[in-house]
Amino acid sequence: MSEIDPAEAERHKAKMAKRKAVQDAEVAGKTVAEKGLLIVNTGPGKGKTTAAFGLALRMLGYGRRVGVVQFIKGKWHTGEKDAFAAFGDRVAWHTMGEGFTWETQDLQRDIAAAEAAWGKAQELMADPTISLVVLDELNIALRYDYLDLEKVVAALKARREGLHVVVTGRNAKPALVEAADLVTEMGVTKHHFSAGVKAQQGIEF
Repeated sequence: MSEIDPAEAERHKAKMAKRKAVQDAEVAGKTVAEKGLLIVNTGPGKGKTTAAFGLALRMLGYGRRVGVVQFIKGKWHTGEKDAFAAFGDRVAWHTMGEGFTWETQDLQRDIAAAEAAWGKAQELMADPTISLVVLDELNIALRYDYLDLEKVVAALKARREGLHVVVTGRNAKPALVEAADLVTEMGVTKHHFSAGVKAQQGIEF
């Protein structure tokens, strides 16, 4: 490691001291200690579900319970389902999708599956032992009007105090975005799929 000029080190120290003062003041200005959050991961980029499961893993790390409802995915065997199975009953996992809409090609069947998944989601949200509920691809079900948007948003807004909910999927409806506490838009800069690379085990599923 090269030697650092003492004057440069002092400038760095002064700069970081100012930065810390700004950060400390910002944190001190926050008035809400804890709040159950409605989080939306949307956008065309890869990583929406992956981010949600990362949050679920973090919650499990603190000994809390997590619920997962998958609204669309159902055909593929996924590594994350097997991984979370290792946590036993600390994870309530429900894969209730019939596959992507272009696979089923059956509107009535898709609506029925979405309604069943939403019913399960409401059960998990009402369970006081669960701290986080992941509603994977709920945005897709809402996009295709398989569920009543107004009723879903109202139920999410009325969730019990302290419950965190993560909704994933492209094209989040404006009403859901408005109701959310945190919205992350996953963008696409470059994607291997465009270069002809198929979905891979451990990366996409």
